[in-house]
Amino acid sequence: MISVILLGAGNVATHLYKAFLDSETVSVTQWYNRTRSSISSYSNEVDITDSLEELKEADIYIIAVSDDSIAEFSSALPFTNRLVVHTSGSVAMHDIDKKNKIGVFYPLQTFSKGADINFSEVPICVEVYEKENLELLRDLARAVGCKPHKITTEQRQTLHLAAVFVNNFTNQLYRIGHEICETKNIEFEILHPLIEQTAKKIQQMSPFMAQTGPAKRNDKKTIKRQLKLIEKEEHEAIYKMLTASIKKTHNVSNFRPSKSKTN
Repeated sequence: MISVILLGAGNVATHLYKAFLDSETVSVTQWYNRTRSSISSYSNEVDITDSLEELKEADIYIIAVSDDSIAEFSSALPFTNRLVVHTSGSVAMHDIDKKNKIGVFYPLQTFSKGADINFSEVPICVEVYEKENLELLRDLARAVGCKPHKITTEQRQTLHLAAVFVNNFTNQLYRIGHEICETKNIEFEILHPLIEQTAKKIQQMSPFMAQTGPAKRNDKKTIKRQLKLIEKEEHEAIYKMLTASIKKTHNVSNFRPSKSKTN
């Protein structure tokens, strides 16, 4: 049985807690958060605390706080020589105070408290300073049905950058599409099958091969027509930038966007 203590109560910590709770080989010894009320609803399931001084002993201490707080938080831990890991995609492993054994347990997924997560489909990126702790983190990942991936800090930070493009930026484009539909009283749900099929395609072929649309086929008339439909300058600028990027990627003749509309 692997004993863990969760430190923090954000989206990642909450989903990890639920995954650990469902595992037969992981025991959540304690859950810490500086605001006790944030985790009070779990008090009947797990020992909760808002005091670092009350932290118990465990195999692994998992810091799941904001990226900017990791270094300071790890320095405040009142013990030494225990395995302490963070869950960030962008923070260096060595930001954790070296008075403890250090590592990273990074679940590469988007987490929202209201959305269910199938952890068997979540890759876990693990990194350790002391090699003897690697297998323990791998076992923790496998205990919740995840596939562990041993990577370096640079590789993890690069993956996080790529994730911003394929998740955060893509979601912003969904939001723009939603807004465009709303302006004409169109149900955004009509686009759901297209969104799902787009995601499925890149599991079968490269994003390069999966690309379609007016920019890829150099359909100048459609591009011009769509630019006239766009009502916001911000959306127009994004449309032009992405159109030019697609054209450059697929060696289409230069795209020369018209001047921005004025209000």
